Amino acid sequence: MEHFLLRNEMTIPAIGIGTWQITDRDIMSNVVSDAYDIGYRLIDTAAAYSNEIAISKAIASKGISRNEILLSDKVWNTSRGYEAVQDACKKSLKKLKTEYFDFYLIHWPASMKLYPDWKDINAETWRGMERLYQDGYVKAIGVCNFREHHLRELQKTATIMPFINQFEMHPGMSQKALIEYCKELGIVVEASSPLGNGQILKNKSILAIARKKNKTSAQICLRWALQQEIVVIPKTVNANRLRQNIDVFDFELTDDEMKSIDDIPYCGGIGIDPDEVTQFG
Repeated sequence: MEHFLLRNEMTIPAIGIGTWQITDRDIMSNVVSDAYDIGYRLIDTAAAYSNEIAISKAIASKGISRNEILLSDKVWNTSRGYEAVQDACKKSLKKLKTEYFDFYLIHWPASMKLYPDWKDINAETWRGMERLYQDGYVKAIGVCNFREHHLRELQKTATIMPFINQFEMHPGMSQKALIEYCKELGIVVEASSPLGNGQILKNKSILAIARKKNKTSAQICLRWALQQEIVVIPKTVNANRLRQNIDVFDFELTDDEMKSIDDIPYCGGIGIDPDEVTQFG
């Protein structure tokens, strides 16, 4: 398994397992057990996923020691602010029965559609994140779905800039400008939906490269992100696909193949705009 280096010298596995929409405890137990046996060591969850307890029970059932895995969690939008984010983190720590998170992220920036003072809200929430990091509850802090303007505003007040920015990124939604800006700031990018909504797997360019490499379309998409030094956290409950998703280190895409994937137009994704969202911003 390859790893990427954070600014604080901590490393993060290049591939983790996503757990969004996995709430059944038996299914979670199987996923965590299979993933661990296959070689995964990074588990990504969030308070909003309502599966922190299920993950804790799965880890305990498998007999996995805390120092053998890395846990990444996210604070939900109802817990923004200096004190609230610290309280939320400690509640999530209890649910996962751990004394610390390896990575703890702000799930969404405050939506400018809902909050005229979104800049201040994000700044105060981030100040609470910095406190969690300084107090040792979290080994690395980060954000999700922050665009360039969110990061620019955060720079004005932050003592420590995010180590990670997790957002939707996949073929057909390459996010080149945001990725480049994050790299300029020393922020590691995580692709929260590296396969989009699945439509990209039927793309003719992806399928042609997959046939040539004797790989699956999903493996081509994941390899494309990894060659840009982007962490990928695909989600699956299928043990065979768990194996396939991690079996992407024995081949490389050529420059021409990378460019042909870069040039794929939008063809489906999750598509939630952090500036436009009004339901949970």
